[in-house]
Amino acid sequence: MSKTHILDPKKSYTFSKYAEMPFATEDILAEFGVGFRSLALQLPSHAPISSIALKAELEENMALVDPTSEIARRESMIFPVLKTVCKFSQTQFKIEYPVRVSNWLRGSFDYFLPFAKNLVVIEAKNADIARGFTQLAVELIALDQWTESDTAIFYGCVTTGDTWKFGTFDRVDRIIHKDINSYLVPGDIDRVLSILLGIGAEP
Repeated sequence: MSKTHILDPKKSYTFSKYAEMPFATEDILAEFGVGFRSLALQLPSHAPISSIALKAELEENMALVDPTSEIARRESMIFPVLKTVCKFSQTQFKIEYPVRVSNWLRGSFDYFLPFAKNLVVIEAKNADIARGFTQLAVELIALDQWTESDTAIFYGCVTTGDTWKFGTFDRVDRIIHKDINSYLVPGDIDRVLSILLGIGAEP
């Protein structure tokens, strides 16, 4: 836990600003009274669905699109995966979904899937998964204060399009858990789909 304050009470911070900060994730989260831990998460799982068409689309997109562009990664790698999940689960999802809780918690979720457990997915800026996870953690804290849901766990994912990393927010114990495992797409697409659909299927 940090002993000195990182955030200025007089300033306003967008979600993306947290990904630019040089401070450790646990020190930033301590400003919100939230703990942080990395471990091998036991993530939800769903029965396999056919991923042949999606895998072919992703492989084609990777061959045709410049991966250095953040917009290109979103449209060619992230959107097709989430569209598949939402089509299968019959769930509409929000893109660039605006949320404002306070001056420290404001901005837009890249993707918000309103499952029972709620899922926030963000695209890692500058392809930096570590800093992207810090932003994701803060967005989960904002979601906790913004939503009226009484579920105990919220899920989140940060991705570069070809790398996906999951995390959870335990709303009871006030702790963010970061999965030590990462999943590579398109190779691990079946596992990624299984996790995403598993989150959507949880009551």
